[in-house]
Amino acid sequence: MTTTPKLQLLGVSKAYGDKQVLDGIDLAVGEHEVVCLIGPSGCGKSTILRCVDLLDTIDTGEIRLDGVAITGGGVNQNDVRRRIGIVFQAFNLFPHMTVLENITLAPRRVAKLARRDAEAAGREMLDRFGLADKADEYPDRLSGGQSQRAAIVRALIGEPELLLLDEVTSALDPELVGEVLAVVRDLADRGLTMVLATHEMGFAKEVADRVCFLHEGRVLEHGPPAQLFVDPQHDRTRRFLQRVIEAGRL
Repeated sequence: MTTTPKLQLLGVSKAYGDKQVLDGIDLAVGEHEVVCLIGPSGCGKSTILRCVDLLDTIDTGEIRLDGVAITGGGVNQNDVRRRIGIVFQAFNLFPHMTVLENITLAPRRVAKLARRDAEAAGREMLDRFGLADKADEYPDRLSGGQSQRAAIVRALIGEPELLLLDEVTSALDPELVGEVLAVVRDLADRGLTMVLATHEMGFAKEVADRVCFLHEGRVLEHGPPAQLFVDPQHDRTRRFLQRVIEAGRL
C-alpha cells in the first residue's frame, strides 16, 4: 500500500529574471518526516520553502499537499497557509505589538477566533516554549533566541500540518543557537512534519530523517544522515562536506 506524501514537489522550476534558482526539483516529504535541505548559499533552499508557502510563484511543475495540487489556478492561498507554518531567519515580529499580540494576530484576524480564546491559547503556547513571562513584552526587549522562539510559537499556534524553517539560527549569536535548536528538536520528537533549510550540519545529522543536498537549483543527492554525511555518492557533495568539516561545523 502506497502512502501519499504530505508534501510533493514535481518538476518545480523557478527563475528570477535570468537567474534559474530552481531547476526541476523533485522532492517528497512523508507524514511526520523531518527533511533538512543543505547546500551552498544560493542553491535554492530558501526558494523551495517560499514556493511551498506560496510566497513565490513557481514557473513550471506542481506542488502538492496530501496529494492535492496547491499551485495553479483556483487555489485559495489562505486555506493553504492555514495548514503550513513558516519561520524565517529574520524574526519578522511586529515591533509595535507585544509578543502575545504578535502570536494571536493571525488566529484573531484569519481564523476569527475570539480575543479571549486566542490569548488563552497564546499564553499556553508561550509557557510551553519558556516565554510565559515575555507575553506582554515588546520584541525589542527580547534576546535573539527569545525572538526566534516567539516566531516559532507564532507559526505553531494555528496547529499547522507542515512547518517550514528557513535558516532559523543564522541571525543568532552562537550562544543562542542551542536554545532554538532545542525547540526544533522537541517538535521533531513530537512528530511534526518539517522541512528545514539549514547550515547547522551537526543538527541536521542529529534531527533529520533525510538530508537533501542542493546544488545549482537541483537535488543532487539525498538520503538518511548516516549515509549522506558518512558516504556521499556525488563528488560535489563530498567537496561541500569536506569544507564543512574543515570549518569545524560537522
